[in-house]
Amino acid sequence: MKAQEVFNVVANKYDLMNDVMSVGTHRYWKECMIDWLAPFPGMKIIDVAGGTGDVSFRFLKRVNGQGEVVVCDPNNAITEYGKKKNQFSENIEWITAPSEKLPFENESFDAYLVSFGVRNFDNIKKALDEAHRVLKIDGRFICLEFSKVQNRELSKLYSVYSKMIPIFGKIIVGDEKPYKYLTKTIKNFPSQERFKRTIEESHFSNVEFRNLFNGVVAIHSGWKKI
Repeated sequence: MKAQEVFNVVANKYDLMNDVMSVGTHRYWKECMIDWLAPFPGMKIIDVAGGTGDVSFRFLKRVNGQGEVVVCDPNNAITEYGKKKNQFSENIEWITAPSEKLPFENESFDAYLVSFGVRNFDNIKKALDEAHRVLKIDGRFICLEFSKVQNRELSKLYSVYSKMIPIFGKIIVGDEKPYKYLTKTIKNFPSQERFKRTIEESHFSNVEFRNLFNGVVAIHSGWKKI
């Protein structure tokens, strides 16, 4: 099962899917992501693999609607569902496009955000190169993603829960296949340090990461300096 097929299946239950995958804690993790971004009024961001716009809405709330957002996702069904939320509609442009080929000029954005999407990119290196291209000088890349648990006992518990996710998916959404795919992408995603190096290879500077919940997820940050 490929990423596009997965999200076609769960498009109308995308937000519920995030709840199942994270036991609802994705809301807190996204707030931590916005905290580290430290948004300011007038900021222009691109929210890649932005789905229904959850991160974008959080950003706009922080700046009291005084910001510009492009939500970019390769799945039109999901973005159409996001539009129906109708929050900050005048501040958000919805675009259907792949992360590897963004339809924007060089140095267009102050920040590039991606939340639980990078592991589903067809080509992560190419997508990171695109992120660097569309950011302004001193622009910032921030990524929130499932990662490698640092605590041994917690890792065991998390492994057990991961095996149960497809079962929950079948009960709640009616299909276990998308969840089998997504748990596999989490398992195969590189460690915090390895992903940090991948970001650096796309010419980002001052790359660092913060673990949340002992590394269940991690937030990576990098800056465009050249």
